[in-house]
Amino acid sequence: MSKPETVDACIANSATEARPIMKELHEIITSTVPEAEEGISWNVPIYKHHGILAGYDVSKHHVSFGIDSLQNADRELLGEQGYKTGKKTIQIKFDQEIPVAIIKKLLLEQAEINKAK
Repeated sequence: MSKPETVDACIANSATEARPIMKELHEIITSTVPEAEEGISWNVPIYKHHGILAGYDVSKHHVSFGIDSLQNADRELLGEQGYKTGKKTIQIKFDQEIPVAIIKKLLLEQAEINKAK
């Protein structure tokens, strides 16, 4: 299989279970930071706005959303809501709702951080 060249192709080539989450993440990112440029880096969808804004990738049982502005307080809140997190990632299982409010907040924070650099 060839490497996807667009976000839409990446979503279309992903596991069926992952597509709704990936589509919704795409919509959340582009509506929250409409100036963000989308593309494919490291074979995954990446969005840039004065630097890397966010990205996501598919694993076997979840979609991993990555963003640098994720802080301990966010990780604690997400953990209380049943999400696994890493230093800069949120794992969204295929049967979980997307934590839209937190992701929008993180996107806006990251956009401001990137602009300030």
